[in-house]
Amino acid sequence: MFRFVKTYSICLLGLLLSFTWAKAQEKRICIDFYNGTFNSQINQSLVLDVPIQLSQASVQGFYDKINAGNYQPVIDSLTAYKNRYQLNDWLYYQLVRKTAQQISPKADNYGRYTLYKWFLMAKSGYDVRLALTRSKVIFYVLNDEDISDIPAFTVNSKKYMCLNYHDYARADLNLDPPIPVVVAIPEAKKAFSYKVTRMPDFKAADYQEKDLQFTYHHKAYYFNIKLNPNVETIFMNYPGVDFETYFNIPLSKETYGSLIPLLKQNIKGMSQKKGVDYLMHFTRYAFLYEDDEENYGREKRLSPEETLFARYSDCDDRAALFFYLVKEIYNLPMIALLYPTHITMAVQFSKPGGSPILYKGNAYTVCEPTPQLDDLRMGQLPKKLKSQPYEVVYQYVPAANGQKGL
Repeated sequence: MFRFVKTYSICLLGLLLSFTWAKAQEKRICIDFYNGTFNSQINQSLVLDVPIQLSQASVQGFYDKINAGNYQPVIDSLTAYKNRYQLNDWLYYQLVRKTAQQISPKADNYGRYTLYKWFLMAKSGYDVRLALTRSKVIFYVLNDEDISDIPAFTVNSKKYMCLNYHDYARADLNLDPPIPVVVAIPEAKKAFSYKVTRMPDFKAADYQEKDLQFTYHHKAYYFNIKLNPNVETIFMNYPGVDFETYFNIPLSKETYGSLIPLLKQNIKGMSQKKGVDYLMHFTRYAFLYEDDEENYGREKRLSPEETLFARYSDCDDRAALFFYLVKEIYNLPMIALLYPTHITMAVQFSKPGGSPILYKGNAYTVCEPTPQLDDLRMGQLPKKLKSQPYEVVYQYVPAANGQKGL
């Protein structure tokens, strides 16, 4: 009996030591990510040494080692979080970036940090690629959307967009051409989308309050809206997407709840045209105007929530916000008119006003959401635009089961 107990104790001790050793080999990942907290673990054997200067051989060696290890738990955790919180691809990539940062901090070894992003995205099913220059690691992803301000690469007649261009201060890659790294990853097939059609359900404690006011027909209107500074972080490196994608970025839940019901209350009893006129004046005068070049030193489009949060905004930002407000409250057909140095909006009413814009057989009334020298009425264009050419860059046509952009 004593021998049995002694043997059992030794076995139990061995199991405990094995469990303790196994746990010691796990690196815990814990990330506060907007909706909640992302938790996962990665085996320490997958935390690899990588030279600062990468090569085809070192990239292949990294992949072979990590691919042979137990990487699946972290991939399962990432995709489960993505599905649970319905993350768009852009938000999922932000989660992958934060995960790679915890495994291998960017400041310690940028190449290795990029390799982890590449591996995690590839094993999540995205067709991501790497290319090397003398001093850079270029990370790019399959994408068939119209993106305007980041480099694109063509591989076998497919277009790939650079995901880490912001890390190289908008360098001219033509002066240091990247050479593709070829690594076969069978499951990496999916295209990436920059469309953001749902914002995270941020924690209520993360919101800040902001007071806005403007005057409409000699009456002052006051707003106290809830805004989340995390929205600016989400769109910090967001590229110049097409106007359909840009205009349909929504507000977060708390911001929506603090603004849209109040706007609806304020226009209650107004005719449709007067209500749209109210929204036009709100977008025009509730915030300060400043050109992006003066404010940011470059062109930067703000999402509707960023426009509400920002101290200054320009015509792109106000056009997007006005579109969003009219769509949410009235859901009317609209077109966006792009001039050489300006963008404005036009709305389709049952009876157009002013000098209508004819497009595809329909008449649209210009609604200028950006402040001008004159307080323009609906149907009026700024004088400087009347003789300038324009392009309709987005047409919104409401549909019974949702929206339709043409």
